[in-house]
Amino acid sequence: MALRQQQTESAGQFTEAMARLVSGVAVVSARRADGRPCGLLVSSVCSYSVDPPSVLVALARSSRTYRSMDARAGTAFGVHLLGASDGPLAQVFAGGAADKFADVLWDWDAGVPRLSGVPVYLSCRVAASFPHGDHVIMVGEVSHCAIAEGEPMVYFRRDLGWRLS
Repeated sequence: MALRQQQTESAGQFTEAMARLVSGVAVVSARRADGRPCGLLVSSVCSYSVDPPSVLVALARSSRTYRSMDARAGTAFGVHLLGASDGPLAQVFAGGAADKFADVLWDWDAGVPRLSGVPVYLSCRVAASFPHGDHVIMVGEVSHCAIAEGEPMVYFRRDLGWRLS
């Protein structure tokens, strides 16, 4: 019992410690096997390699998006780095709606749902993926970047409203 309580307390402390890590916010999108778009909000995304250009993304194995997308090598997906004014978009993709794309502007980009108006869009293909704990880590090789001006959305202490200035 003492070990389980210690693990639970450690998990709580770890969660609280990580809430103090400043991070960007992104929507990861993909095409489901049935052809419909899927996506979710993540704060676990980072640059991984310059040669080849790659990102690392962590997806909860319990998420519908992870279960809907085929995370095998070669699977196409998009990473949308959100801007400071994208709060409503973040709320949509953090939520549990059956069709998160119903009321947002988007289009297909070579089989990947691409959100309109975000500051950064990365077109990716899964190069590697592996499970660890309650998440799956995906390495995505980036084939295309679209960059627009805009201040990034910043996530800190479970709040999306932080500003860099």
